[in-house]
Amino acid sequence: MPKYFYQAKTLKGDLRSGALEAKDEKDLAVILRKEGCLLIKAETEKEKKKFTIPLVIPFLRKVSLSDKLMFTRNLRVMVAAGVSLPRSLKILSEQSKNKRFKKALLTTRDDIIRGQSFSDALAKHKSIFSELFVSMIKVGEETGTMEEVLGVLSRQIEKDYQLRSKIKSAMVYPAVIILAMISIGTLMLIVVIPKLADVFKDLGVDLPLTTRILIAIGSFMAEFWYTLPVIVIVFVLAGRFFLKTKYGKVFINTISLKTPLISPITKKTNAAYTIRTLSSLIKAGVPIVRSLEIVSNSLTNIYYKRATKDCSERVKKGAKLAESLSDYKDIYPSLVIQMIEVGEETGETSEILEKLAEFFEEEVANATKNISAVIEPILMLLIGVAVAFFAISMIQPIYGMIQTI
Repeated sequence: MPKYFYQAKTLKGDLRSGALEAKDEKDLAVILRKEGCLLIKAETEKEKKKFTIPLVIPFLRKVSLSDKLMFTRNLRVMVAAGVSLPRSLKILSEQSKNKRFKKALLTTRDDIIRGQSFSDALAKHKSIFSELFVSMIKVGEETGTMEEVLGVLSRQIEKDYQLRSKIKSAMVYPAVIILAMISIGTLMLIVVIPKLADVFKDLGVDLPLTTRILIAIGSFMAEFWYTLPVIVIVFVLAGRFFLKTKYGKVFINTISLKTPLISPITKKTNAAYTIRTLSSLIKAGVPIVRSLEIVSNSLTNIYYKRATKDCSERVKKGAKLAESLSDYKDIYPSLVIQMIEVGEETGETSEILEKLAEFFEEEVANATKNISAVIEPILMLLIGVAVAFFAISMIQPIYGMIQTI
């Protein structure tokens, strides 16, 4: 009999998991029912192994922000039309082309049918639905304002999507130039350098250090060219792994906040996201302390994460938000602190935060428009330096040889 790994729910509502041998899933359900449990999910040992390979490269199975945006928009329309949640999730799962998202929606639908709340069912898929999303859905359930909450979430995701799209678009030109420079350099190392190395060897010319380094690299790449894809893949995976570690996050976040060209965009982007998210949560009725905790968990920059977490603790003890943020003027513009102070005094914090978020989003848009014009001369300078290095390293021995003759 096959061995099943299962998840079940007791009569008291507690989750239970384990492994049992059974003829099939129906037989497993009967066995568990006798033990006072309801089967939720089951898979054989072969099926469990089958899904271990994709987990090695989880970024290939990622649910995009556009998928979440379309889901939230369509769900709002269905809720407004009076369509039940299970049926809505079934319809939306059939529309989704992402297999991972489709499976998550169907699992959520099944959990709701079994009696779980929508927010609790979504909370099981933390890699897809953020704490912000789940918390706002919970507010909608408790207050009976699901349609309004879904509308706020749609606007939040849409603004986030637009912000990321603008930043990515601004990075396309520099990425293409750098990729072309690396490709041409690699081609020269593999094709040109080994031929020049043979000429220098036949003539017995004394070579400078830079030339010897280039010849060594070029000879290795020409002889072991088939290892290049492996080296690139290993380098990329190692880089991704390092960036996910604590030290990697601190390193990349520090660089992004200290580099002159990138620092203003990083600060404005994080400020816009923090303010927009906080505005959405407050508008949905989430208490300010809980809102700050959710914002802290949703931020990716470790310095902003720590700042909002600290502000949450201070506000919990009775301090005002503007006062708490004043210690972080190095990462939050003074305009943010001043406007939040006005919002706290007038009682219109969410409205002021929303307008402030729009202002910073516009600032990011303007900054990203100009970034290509600023980066272009820097890239040209880098290309010039690279070409000069190659030229000097290769021409210097030839020039010395001509002088000897």
